Amino acid sequence: MKKVIFFDIDGTLIDCTRGITKITKEVEKSIRKLQTEGNYIFIATGRPYAFISEELLKFGFDGFVFTNGAQVVVREELIYKQEIKKDVVKTIVNNFEKFNIEYILEGEKYSYMKSECEDLYAYYDSFNISRKYIKSEYNISDIDIYKMEMLCKSKEAEEYCLSLQGDEFDCNHNISSNIFEVYSSRETKASGIMRVLNHLNIPVENSYAFGDGINDIEMLESVGCGIAMGNASEKVKSHAKKVTCDVINDGIAVGIEKFIN
Repeated sequence: MKKVIFFDIDGTLIDCTRGITKITKEVEKSIRKLQTEGNYIFIATGRPYAFISEELLKFGFDGFVFTNGAQVVVREELIYKQEIKKDVVKTIVNNFEKFNIEYILEGEKYSYMKSECEDLYAYYDSFNISRKYIKSEYNISDIDIYKMEMLCKSKEAEEYCLSLQGDEFDCNHNISSNIFEVYSSRETKASGIMRVLNHLNIPVENSYAFGDGINDIEMLESVGCGIAMGNASEKVKSHAKKVTCDVINDGIAVGIEKFIN
């Protein structure tokens, strides 16, 4: 029976904060071996399509779970998407403007950010995120949005972003950069993975996932074998079945050899 292996990007396949901006040769070799054995390989990420590097897009993955599960692509076919309601997006964006919050709206292929959001552009530039699929001119009524990210510059702005956490939305806060992410609480990497498994008719016990972040916890718990990276927090590790090395020590290659092959 074929296996399906899901990989988070940041802190798992790569680690931009430590200068690892591309998949290492050892990790690529291990993933290619999985492919030659007839297994499926997928990305499961909080990133939208616009934030995926050309290297990853052309690597040969069988598909992607984008924006924490709000979009699912299998063999270049979009099998699922669930955007945030337009009236809700408009209300939130009006409040972003009110509190002088820089923000990006993440769509199916393109993401949307006004040209005056200079600090947020600079933040993404620091992670080598291309501007190829980022549009600064758009009509909010004409676009479907799956996730939002924000940069706050005041306590009042931070409090507003945190207030979005609730029944409808989850809100992640990167304290060091003061970046917030808001996305539907009904869509997760785990729900996206289940849609992939159902589409491919693969039993959950034949699924594996590598991750390191808080938004990977449900994914690690839901697959047959969740593998936490060595650089993950103790909280994340406690929800995984296995723990491998960190990114800098080719944790994915080590994990594939120990827990999948």
